[in-house]
Amino acid sequence: MSLPEAVRGALRRTLAERREEYLARLTDLVARDTRVLDHGVGGGREAAGQEYLEELLTRMGARVEREPLEEEAIREGMRLHGEGNPGHDLTDRWNLSALFPGGNGPSLLFDGHVDTMPPDGWTRDPLTPSVEGGRLYGLGACDMKGGLMAACMAVKLLKDTGIPLPGDVKILSVADEEGGGNGTLCALMRGHRAEGALVCEPTSGALTVAHMGFLFFRVTVSGVSLHSGEKWKGVNAIEKAVLLMEALRDLEHRWLLEHRRPLLPPPNINVGVIEGGTAGSTVPDRCSFTLCLHYLPGMDRDEVVREVEEALMRRSAGDAWLADHPPRWEITQEGRPFEMDRNHPFVEILRSAAADALEREVPVVGSPAGNDARLLRNIGGMPTAILGPGPLENCHMPDEWLPVEEYLGCILAYATLILEWGGRTE
Repeated sequence: MSLPEAVRGALRRTLAERREEYLARLTDLVARDTRVLDHGVGGGREAAGQEYLEELLTRMGARVEREPLEEEAIREGMRLHGEGNPGHDLTDRWNLSALFPGGNGPSLLFDGHVDTMPPDGWTRDPLTPSVEGGRLYGLGACDMKGGLMAACMAVKLLKDTGIPLPGDVKILSVADEEGGGNGTLCALMRGHRAEGALVCEPTSGALTVAHMGFLFFRVTVSGVSLHSGEKWKGVNAIEKAVLLMEALRDLEHRWLLEHRRPLLPPPNINVGVIEGGTAGSTVPDRCSFTLCLHYLPGMDRDEVVREVEEALMRRSAGDAWLADHPPRWEITQEGRPFEMDRNHPFVEILRSAAADALEREVPVVGSPAGNDARLLRNIGGMPTAILGPGPLENCHMPDEWLPVEEYLGCILAYATLILEWGGRTE
């Protein structure tokens, strides 16, 4: 369905009148320090943002609940669904669930994470948001407080315009997403569901219906240390680690030839961290490297892990030292792939609503980066898509920024989706 012109005009007028108010709500949230520590393993400061949202959403008339993250739920998610990242410090970390009761139309769930990565390399104060040249600068502005607040302001836009909700609207502000999605997993294990779900991650306003799965591995190699003047008497663990990295590169090349999926890039393996050695004059007796592996929908997770292990062990078997001293490896974080039928009515209605609000064609795309859409779809069984303000490349970068007009445009797009999805009768 398409909104009547009178409704569209009323929403646009209200948005124009209240744009500074809606932008101020976002800058207030960006100013709250909600960073995770050590990818969530060391804890997180999400409570500062959740408390702000709790007050805001309560004033807006929502039924708001705090829901603590629980280790038991995370481990149950692993057992039942192969999802979850246990062992994180969950002290004072909680999701916020806000329900806005509506009419009898289909319900809608907005999912957004309030946590951010820690700032690194910034040239400005990351917690003092500022608007310059049409961009809002601040930690988490793009990833993803902009999308999360746009969902909140979409409901407020409808209320400010005097338009009732045609169906229930639920907003989940989750913690520990940067730690692998524990917040949304806990929410799903508590039973949160709706008839459609939108993840408000930054997509520059494109409609994303697929993303890759990811696995983080840490591989550790041992050696024999002594003075480098007698290197031949020792075993250089860094050199042995390089052999293993070459084996993984060969595996990646094979995958490039074997696996394809519409809308997504090929599977890949990136070695992002290497640690080893103490001095140039010492043969290192230990080396570890950490890699992130992205794989496609249709690739079996256990088979991917098996192929990585086989690549490491096959190369080790061809080396005299590694054959007797094989590397150790562990998975430190993971998430499954996500894929949604682009012809599903929810996707079609979202695309129409976004195109109507943004006044442009909305492309349907895939994303190399994983997010909580996989959980909502694979565990929750909900029609799910991803659309939000800001470019993906701005995530986790110094001097992060969000285009203000994209933020405002997504408020209108989300409000339009609420009306068009909630007003669906077939």
